[in-house]
Amino acid sequence: MRVAPPILLTEEDRSQLERWARGRSIPQRLVQRANVLLRAAAGEQTKTIAEALSIAPATAARWRRRFLEQGLSGIVKDAPRPGRPPRIATKTVEEIVRRTTQETPANATQWSTRSMAKASGVSEATIRRIWHSHGLKPHLIRTFKLSTDPHFSEKLEDVVGLYLNPPEHAIVLALDEKTRAPRGADVHAG
Repeated sequence: MRVAPPILLTEEDRSQLERWARGRSIPQRLVQRANVLLRAAAGEQTKTIAEALSIAPATAARWRRRFLEQGLSGIVKDAPRPGRPPRIATKTVEEIVRRTTQETPANATQWSTRSMAKASGVSEATIRRIWHSHGLKPHLIRTFKLSTDPHFSEKLEDVVGLYLNPPEHAIVLALDEKTRAPRGADVHAG
């Protein structure tokens, strides 16, 4: 019979777990996790804890293990899950972004969802989702510019990635270069 590793709590940890365990406005999953750890700290085995709290033994073991690895912060949030695997290959998405940003169709001035879908062999809805996720709007002729940079898509993903997932304790700022002053704007030095 395997014996679960003991849980040793500091006074701070115990106090916090007790607040969570009896909290009325605390999410139920956190109340349950706090109860698992309080019982584990009292010396109860995982199977006994699972029976007392009407949960699976694997669930009780998970929160015991997560606390030992990460402390209280490990039980507050669920671990990220991988999600559904993408249906469209990454290379296909990259190729669509590259074509959108660096090519024009032979018989038009810009890509439409229909023309790009036909050229790429995917649905119009897929093209719309890809363009939306990359912030591409080739139908806006005045604001959309084709890039001649062969590494544009990688750079675009890096920049967008900074906005979607900024580094911890960092500020992300954006500067937009303009080639000329807008019409009607007075430009004064000084």
